[in-house]
Amino acid sequence: MGDHIALATRDGAPFSAWHALPQDARRGGLVILHAIWGVTPHIRELSDTLAEQGYEVIAPALFDAADAPFPDANTEPAMLDQRMAMGKTTGWGLSALPRVQTCIEALDGPVFAMGFCYGGTTAWLAAARCEGLSGVSAFYGGDIVQYADEVPKVPTALHFGKSDPMIPLADVESIKTAHPDLPVWLYDAGHAFVAPNGYHADSARLAMLRTLQLFQRGGGNRGEV
Repeated sequence: MGDHIALATRDGAPFSAWHALPQDARRGGLVILHAIWGVTPHIRELSDTLAEQGYEVIAPALFDAADAPFPDANTEPAMLDQRMAMGKTTGWGLSALPRVQTCIEALDGPVFAMGFCYGGTTAWLAAARCEGLSGVSAFYGGDIVQYADEVPKVPTALHFGKSDPMIPLADVESIKTAHPDLPVWLYDAGHAFVAPNGYHADSARLAMLRTLQLFQRGGGNRGEV
């Protein structure tokens, strides 16, 4: 359903993205922010699925070069160290925010964002620093705790796994203490419970339901295509 598109930030830096158009009455725009592995088949499939539900979706490559192909696999263990180093260089999403802002501006409102792992931290930063969003849902963002002093400007929900070896529960508690007004959901799952490599069906379904309810409250109701 979706297609590869080319975009550029305000300062002219090019990047690529996956773009999926709604197939029914439009609910709004949605920016999907990938995990450390990039715009994987899973991210593209999720984009297409949510387009079927009425969202116009853009899933940008957050740190890859504009001419880099999208991954053929959902994980590439041999590339993990390299990908993690690239993610660290961006401040775990901080320097990717111009790309996120470009995607927001490319979509008619209301515009929402969701992100996973690396993209979960990026989504948290976008909620605090980007303009034009109406709601954000961040899944297992391992470095959100480093930015716990950021204050979201829009309704935001966070989702974590209770048995996630990458995100200590103490970090989750720190985030909850810093933001007692935000919904911070814990699931009986590990890391990446929405993705194929860590999928936990009950947790994934509940987290996505809560996410879509958040978006609906932010104006993501069906309208004309």
